[in-house]
Amino acid sequence: MARLFVSLNLPVEIRDRINSLRMEADAEENKPKWEPKEKLHLTLKFIGEIEEQLVKEISEELSFIKNYGTINCEITQFGFFFSRNQPRILWLGLHTDEIIFNLVEELNSRLEKFLIPRENKKFTSHITILRIRGNVSEHFIESFKKFEVPAIKFKADEISLIKSELLPLGSIYKEINKYKLK
Repeated sequence: MARLFVSLNLPVEIRDRINSLRMEADAEENKPKWEPKEKLHLTLKFIGEIEEQLVKEISEELSFIKNYGTINCEITQFGFFFSRNQPRILWLGLHTDEIIFNLVEELNSRLEKFLIPRENKKFTSHITILRIRGNVSEHFIESFKKFEVPAIKFKADEISLIKSELLPLGSIYKEINKYKLK
């Protein structure tokens, strides 16, 4: 089995800038296990576990992505996803061109033929920067909620099909295919 997802790739200089922002915002200088900057991306479609023999077919099916143009992006603010009133994900918001919604819809539509379910919830652009395993202080949460993210605009021109292998110390990403946007 292969665990796959489709990601909008962030330019190296933007990943570096995100790395700097999270250090600026962490007033307590905590030592959490941040997502490595090489893994920072915007997930467009989580495919999940599929049979290994389908990887090549899916990769070929996704070649339609090359018909889309470069996507304008702007980093917005930090936020948290909570589970049972505890923060579990620290994310960075990303405002993008509206065309991304068409792209996500086409991904959902084309992948249905591989029996990959369509997403039920509305697509929200965010970059996961920290998976929170234990508890964090209220001060830690507030430092990110109150942090004013400067206007950071960029263009994203690559989308990848990624294989994610889950290991005890975290996941390892392997790029299956890269699709260059026009």
